[in-house]
Amino acid sequence: METVYLETTFISYLVALPSRDLIVAAHQQVTNDWWANRKIKYECYISEIVVDEASSGDENEIKKRLAIIDELMLLDLTEEANTLTKAILNSGVIPQKAVRDAAHIAVATVHEANYLLTWNCKHIANAHILKKIGKICAASDFEMPIVCTPENLMEDG
Repeated sequence: METVYLETTFISYLVALPSRDLIVAAHQQVTNDWWANRKIKYECYISEIVVDEASSGDENEIKKRLAIIDELMLLDLTEEANTLTKAILNSGVIPQKAVRDAAHIAVATVHEANYLLTWNCKHIANAHILKKIGKICAASDFEMPIVCTPENLMEDG
C-alpha cells in the first residue's frame, strides 16, 4: 500500500467550516471527498510538526483537528530529517521563517512517503521550489515524495 504524508493544511481544510471564498470552499470539498473516498487506498501519516501546528488557534478548531490526527500514524522527527530540513533552509529555497514547511518535506522524504498531500502552494506544492528541493534531497541520497494537492491524488493512473 502506498503512503501519504498529510501536511497540516490538509487537516485544516478537512475540518474547517465551509469558506465563503469559492476557491477555498472547492478545496475543502475536494479534501472531504479525498478523505471519504480515497484515504482507504493509502497508509496515512503525519509528524509531530502537524500535531504542533494543529494545536494552535481557535479551541473548537483545535479539537476537531486533533480528533482527526489522533487516528493517524506518527512519523519520527529523526536526525536525518533535521539535517535535511537544515539543508533545505540553508539553500534559501524556503525562507527561514517557513522552517516547518521545510520540515514537512524533509520528514516525508526521509520516511520514504510516496506522496505529500498539502494545500500549501506557497512553499510546498510549488513547482519552482520543488524542483530545487528535489535536487537537495537527491544530493543527500533521498528521493522526495510526489508533492500534490488532494485533487491531484483523486484518480488511479
